[in-house]
Amino acid sequence: MVPTILLVLATALPAAETVPAPRVPRTPIERQYDLTYADYGREKLQLDLARPKNGGPFPCVVCLHGGAWKMGSRKDLSEPFGEVSFGIPGASLIEVLADRGFAAVSISYRLAPRAKFPAQIMDAKTAIRFLRANAAGLKIDPQRIGALGFSAGGHLAALLGTAHNVPEFEGTLYPEHSSRVRCVVDFFGPTDLSLYCRTPGIEAAFFRPLLGALFRENPAIYKQASPLYHITRDTPPFLLIHGTADLIVPVLHSELFHEKLRAMGVSSELLPMPGKGHGWFGEDAVKATEAAVRFLNRHLQEPRP
Repeated sequence: MVPTILLVLATALPAAETVPAPRVPRTPIERQYDLTYADYGREKLQLDLARPKNGGPFPCVVCLHGGAWKMGSRKDLSEPFGEVSFGIPGASLIEVLADRGFAAVSISYRLAPRAKFPAQIMDAKTAIRFLRANAAGLKIDPQRIGALGFSAGGHLAALLGTAHNVPEFEGTLYPEHSSRVRCVVDFFGPTDLSLYCRTPGIEAAFFRPLLGALFRENPAIYKQASPLYHITRDTPPFLLIHGTADLIVPVLHSELFHEKLRAMGVSSELLPMPGKGHGWFGEDAVKATEAAVRFLNRHLQEPRP
């Protein structure tokens, strides 16, 4: 949600494990960029994909960039970001995930203030249905799709995991296919937008452009846009990674979300990063990627019986 690409993309894990060395790519990778998944006339929405060159169909990870819902680009996750930001020197996040056996997709979504909520989650769901509609040609296993997002993108990933039965979130394209995901990795995404009524500056800067109102003017839209209020017993497993000193999206968001997931009997892992704020780099980012890959392997690599 922070208005700089650098902070939005950085990730971290608790410093409890030995830092893994940056990986050298072992898997031949093929890429497809600028695939249009929705055409709204004035705006075409596209996605970038990386996957292992040989084999398939592959489990798929849909990646959502941050940027306060009003900036950022899918290219933030499909083009290299720093030398070892995600574990392989000079590789983008989707390339790192492809090296680990996934078809990884970074999607564009409509941005505020021009596009008000729920346009953003509608686009994310449409992208997933597009992937299922074209799974054979893209070498994707349509039964094994998960979501991963950073900050504002983490919020959208969390909504993908929780908001299964909200018709106004679905859109109209590819209606014969499901938009559900099998698991979610949420890096410091807000889960209860009503909490921002306590910080008027952030509420006015970020949430009025997205939701079209302040909380006091339309509390219902804040609740509708909050993943916390859509949790059900069939919500898929979650991995939540969050800095304990985050001033943009306080760790309370992930703590409350984790508690409610567990109370509903949903599998949830919360990995706090002591002393870290809204994003970080270097060795912590490498460890974060490794944690995400382990989680995704558990929930996506094996076909569901």
